[in-house]
Amino acid sequence: MSDRVLPADWPAPANIVAGTTAREGDESDLPAEPSWLQQVHGNRAVVLGSSDFDGAEPAADAVIGRQSGDLCVVRTADCLPVLLCARDGSEIAAIHAGWRGLAAGVIDAAIAQMLTAPAELLAWLGPAIAQASFEVGGEVRDAFDTAGFDTAGRFDKNAAGRWQADLFGLATDRLGSIGVTAVYGERRCTYADPAQYFSFRRDGSTGRLLSFVYRR
Repeated sequence: MSDRVLPADWPAPANIVAGTTAREGDESDLPAEPSWLQQVHGNRAVVLGSSDFDGAEPAADAVIGRQSGDLCVVRTADCLPVLLCARDGSEIAAIHAGWRGLAAGVIDAAIAQMLTAPAELLAWLGPAIAQASFEVGGEVRDAFDTAGFDTAGRFDKNAAGRWQADLFGLATDRLGSIGVTAVYGERRCTYADPAQYFSFRRDGSTGRLLSFVYRR
């Protein structure tokens, strides 16, 4: 794997390659030709090789692969990339989980499309904006409350009366509620590490990190 890629730190089987490109990385660091998504901060999941990819980038925020040679990839610059693989290496998925998609159920939608039982999935949470850097308004907390998340402890009120939101914790909770308990990742903060990562919240107009999982 390229030295411009942060490898996923999870006990995936030998046929699975996964990680996130660092700031200086690009498409050339991916292990195969990508099929891109038109990411819209929604909850649609699509399957590689299906009619969803006929001549276009499907409007979706999660992609699933089931064939040898499949590469699932999402682009982020503060949103949370969630990578999944079956313990036996038979199935993979990549999820773009910004707060809107996460509250809308994008993790649920992706796992519902997978053939692997949730208890047989591994999850890796890639670099994203961490709670200390992610200030949001009350409408964001309300959206998660409405969606049935347990927001206690995942939203801390700050001195300005707004909220610091924990995307990593919210995603871990959602995965656990579905039955995915093998969740890995080092909670690397995109905002706090400009040398390594792009951050839209920090920089405004910026590039994108590529988080991928490949079934070789």
